[in-house]
Amino acid sequence: MSATQPQIQILNPETLGKPLGQYSQMTRVKASEFLFIAGQVGADKDGKGAADFDAQCGLVFANIGAALASQGASFANIVEFTTYLIHSQDIAKFMAYRIREFPKLFKDGAYPPNTLLVIDRLVQEQFLIEVSAVAAL
Repeated sequence: MSATQPQIQILNPETLGKPLGQYSQMTRVKASEFLFIAGQVGADKDGKGAADFDAQCGLVFANIGAALASQGASFANIVEFTTYLIHSQDIAKFMAYRIREFPKLFKDGAYPPNTLLVIDRLVQEQFLIEVSAVAAL
């Protein structure tokens, strides 16, 4: 673990326009280490999945939180997300989840960049969302 804290600046340059949701356009980072968290799906550590989209979102972000905590980090260390959905109609549900939950995870209101992709399917058909993350340590 690094003895120094990372310097993380969440940025929204006026030249890029306002984000369309709870994310920012860029993150500028000065850190000694990075943590790359593989895509997390809506299943707990025992592999038990949730049936609905909102519950899967809760498990996804709980898993990311557990991964961060295992390395002495928190959501404050996140510098980027990549989100995969399998149904375009879930975009509004995902945005609603973020509006409700992200203020709890990112207390300063600075939300990291997030690339959102709609794809054909995930590793198992029951999964509706997958999120990978990069954190600075």
